[in-house]
Amino acid sequence: MKTYLALAFASVTFIAGHGAACAADKEDFQPPKPKLEHLARFNVNLEAPIWELGATSDLGRRRIIPITSGSFEGKRLKGTILNNGADWQVVTAQGLAIIDTRYLLKTNDGALIYLQTKGFRYGPPEVMAEVAKGNPVDPAKYTFRLTMSFETADPRYTWLNRAIGVGSAMRLGAAVVYDAYLLE
Repeated sequence: MKTYLALAFASVTFIAGHGAACAADKEDFQPPKPKLEHLARFNVNLEAPIWELGATSDLGRRRIIPITSGSFEGKRLKGTILNNGADWQVVTAQGLAIIDTRYLLKTNDGALIYLQTKGFRYGPPEVMAEVAKGNPVDPAKYTFRLTMSFETADPRYTWLNRAIGVGSAMRLGAAVVYDAYLLE
C-alpha cells in the first residue's frame, strides 16, 4: 500500500510540475504567423448543363455543376483540369452558395492530383442574380473564397498531400477563375 501511495504521489507531483512547465511555455512562445505563397491561377470551365436537384434538405437547393476542363499555372504547378469533376453545391434560401468541388488535375509532366475545394460564394441578391445568369460582374461586389486539399501518389508532388490551400475566386460566365495560395 505504501508503494502504491508513493507512486500515486510521485505521479501527481510529476503531472503538477509538468503542468506548471506547460503554463510557462505558453507565455514564452507564440504561434507562428501564417504566410501565403502563390501556387497557381486556376481557370475552371463549367460548359455542361447544370443539374438542379431542388431542395433536397432544409439546408437548401442542391445543384451539380460539371467541371469539363480547364488549366492551372504557377511557378510550382502547371497543367490541365480533366473532364471528370463537379461542384456538388448547395444554395441556401439566403442565397449563400456552399461550394464543394472535386476534380482531377494533370500536370504538364504527367502527374495526377486530386483536388477538393470547399468554400462560400455570397453577396447582395441583385449581384448574385447577375452572377447566376452568367453576366459579367465585378468580383469586388461579392465574396467567393475557397479552401483546398490535395492528394497524389506522384513523388514529385507529395508535398501537396500536406498542404492547405486557400483561394480567392470569381465567376465569369461558364468559368470560375481563382488564385490559389499555399498556407505556410
